[in-house]
Amino acid sequence: MKNSFNHKNIFRRSLLISATVIGSLSGCKDNLLDTVPITSISTDAAYSTPAKILAQVNGLYSQFGSQAYFGGRHIIFNEQRGDEFSQNDGNNSTGANVWNQSITSSGDFVNQVWGAAYTTINSANILIDNLNTSKVLADDLRKNYIAEAKFLRAFAYFSLVQTYAKPFQQNSAAPALPLRLTPEISGGNNDFAFSTVAEVYTQILKDLNEAETDLPVTYSTPLLIASRAHKATAIALKTRVNLVKGDYAAVVTEAKKIVSTAAPFQYVSGTLTHRLEANIATVFGGSYVGNEVLLTIPYINPTEAPGLQASLASNYLTPVIYLNSVGIVTDPTLASTTSTDARKSLISTNATGQKLLRKFPKNSAPFSDYVPIIRYAEVLLNYAEAATETGDLITATALLNAVRKRSDANFVFTKGISTKAELVETILTERRIELLGEGFRTPDLLRRVQKLPGKIGNAGVAPEVLPTASNYVWAIPSNELAYNKLAPK
Repeated sequence: MKNSFNHKNIFRRSLLISATVIGSLSGCKDNLLDTVPITSISTDAAYSTPAKILAQVNGLYSQFGSQAYFGGRHIIFNEQRGDEFSQNDGNNSTGANVWNQSITSSGDFVNQVWGAAYTTINSANILIDNLNTSKVLADDLRKNYIAEAKFLRAFAYFSLVQTYAKPFQQNSAAPALPLRLTPEISGGNNDFAFSTVAEVYTQILKDLNEAETDLPVTYSTPLLIASRAHKATAIALKTRVNLVKGDYAAVVTEAKKIVSTAAPFQYVSGTLTHRLEANIATVFGGSYVGNEVLLTIPYINPTEAPGLQASLASNYLTPVIYLNSVGIVTDPTLASTTSTDARKSLISTNATGQKLLRKFPKNSAPFSDYVPIIRYAEVLLNYAEAATETGDLITATALLNAVRKRSDANFVFTKGISTKAELVETILTERRIELLGEGFRTPDLLRRVQKLPGKIGNAGVAPEVLPTASNYVWAIPSNELAYNKLAPK
């Protein structure tokens, strides 16, 4: 497969040591390398010293945070497919065919996201395989690194199954993805049967449960805590995964591990604290590593930052996409002149009257805004939705209020919280406001098997897409179909 494991690309997939060997964390001075990248070395040499093994771990994070993946494009695509943004141009290089729902299995982005995810997965597999038998590291550190690899492998599979497979709550028995769990370090082995949606989710949660066991509670610096997986990070992702599955009891169980039983909701373990920031603007200053973040992609080295077309700032502020005039931006929380919600400050109007999202302010090279992947606010909203679905409306309302009142201390919900159905809708609306532009809109529609609404923009009209439509999720990439004879046709 051109973007997976065929012989044409297997060498660059087989080793993590590359021109980005140090990864997006290369600027950190505490327990991370600061060295000159090299092009390639043997596997034995790559795992011969603690420093070289750490380079492999850093390289894995770098792949996960690449501009084709969670460092930019993947998040933008999840917003373009949803209904919060309109498209300014009809150029497919900026994702116009993603926005108007016309992209096909041969589309570059369909193949690139798949390739980026499987590159991350194979690199994680290589790391796990080598560390399983390594005697170079102390056992606790060796297990720590394996757990990080399992966490990132789980996250990559989660992104794939959400993008290319039927939603769990629509058809968990549908074929989903090739579930590759062993390293590919030579050509061949392209033919790989697809596992079902349910089987992929089972593996994701297995990886996350094992990661939680062996990940550390904390690290020695705020940057490391924000950018490396730790126990709370794995737990937080499990709340997201189980929410997508509709396993609301499991969401509550996981959330209770990292959310206190009463306001102010927070997680404290030794020197580590996770909680909401007092001011939402603090989170979006460009390089945030505070208590609210459970995982971010930092761009310390300017050469690691995404390019013009991939960065969040350039897409939102150039703008390639702008806020849909009939999307969540019309909610009184963001639109009313009398609203005192601080999240209004993250939206501006340009000279042509378009509403722009300003969460990522660094709109010139290097586009070095840190990318928030998991925030504590999301965990609280995951918990609130699950608590509502399991009948605990009191806890759910308190969690909802914690998120809302962080940005609008005097706000009182006077409607939309009396019944289970009302409260679910209110929480979903709050997600749209709080997580706007962070890549949640399309996954939130898909997980509840809701249509992708139609929309209009300067690029034309994007029709609505029903859950029964063939393009409700992205097609399996043409490269996979060409090289994998066992792929469903």
